[in-house]
Amino acid sequence: MRIVLTGGVTGGHIYPAIAIGNKFKEKDPDAEIIYIAHGYSLEKKIIGDAGFELYEVESEPFYRHDLKHLPKTLLLNMKGRGKAIRIMKKFKPDIVVSTGSYVSVPVVLAAKKLGISVYMHEQNGYPGISNRLMSRFARRVYLGFETAARYFEDKSKLVTSGNPVRSEFAGRDKEADRAKLGIDKQDLVIMVFGGSQGSNTTNVIGESIAKKYAVQKGVTIIWGTGSDYYDEITNKLSGEGISGDNVRIMPYISDMPSMLSACDISVSRSGALSVAETAAAGRVAIFVPSPNVTEDHQYYNAKALADAGGAFIVREDNGPNAASDEVLEKIELLANDSDLMQRMSDASKEAATLNATDIIYESIMSTYK
Repeated sequence: MRIVLTGGVTGGHIYPAIAIGNKFKEKDPDAEIIYIAHGYSLEKKIIGDAGFELYEVESEPFYRHDLKHLPKTLLLNMKGRGKAIRIMKKFKPDIVVSTGSYVSVPVVLAAKKLGISVYMHEQNGYPGISNRLMSRFARRVYLGFETAARYFEDKSKLVTSGNPVRSEFAGRDKEADRAKLGIDKQDLVIMVFGGSQGSNTTNVIGESIAKKYAVQKGVTIIWGTGSDYYDEITNKLSGEGISGDNVRIMPYISDMPSMLSACDISVSRSGALSVAETAAAGRVAIFVPSPNVTEDHQYYNAKALADAGGAFIVREDNGPNAASDEVLEKIELLANDSDLMQRMSDASKEAATLNATDIIYESIMSTYK
């Protein structure tokens, strides 16, 4: 079977596509899979590390509030469509699997032109505009959250699958991962990150955590700043004399399965992938939803795990500093109540959808045949 994967810009779109692709390879080692995206540096790194060949096509997001820019956007995406058509004519895929974002638009349009079946996955409780527009061309639309169903017109296409997470999250051993990372098995391990692109708010929180715990024995901090913030933050902390072997600062957390497995408390935004991976790892979460997303969908992503008892939600309505203070209060609460920590960890694991890729694979194969 020949498969094209598409979806990009952020890890939240790329990793689910890779998880689906890996499921096909698991079921059929002879399957041939390529990835088509824009070719941003993060796409190149993640897709390359996953072992899939990346083909690049032009694409651009639709600026709904800038109609003057629309002709250029349409022209660029049609150029990308033409290139995607040429790629697929040569590769001859049986299906296209799209996980959304604007980079997928030219690829889905090319598949439509060539009569190739499209299967789509939407990670968030509120679908992105690309998936909403392109869903008309899909045979099936898989939903990470059932609440997304109301935003799609053709309900007959919808399947609630949950969000795919990489197989590396399954069956991990916390003590083994701590040993691999050089972390004492008795430490309280706090992990803070803002997604693949970083976040000012989570970095304000990370700084507060570092200042409080940098010299405290029995605590390890793992902090993913995002590449755009890394130099500024490390220079600032160094200038303030804040350092310590127990504070690990990195621009990007590439080994998320090991890091989440090793931690006790995860502090992050609540993109769909972050929620799914935190639950798959069975870790207590403190989610700080981004207020700058459509329909406040990160809040509803977080609410799904919070309602199950596995997460706290901290809003930043009063700014990053106030959110940071509240996060520190939650960490102290958890650090002083091991029973609460265990209950929330168990609830997080219980809420995880670990068979999303199986659901998607079986559904695709049943409708494709």
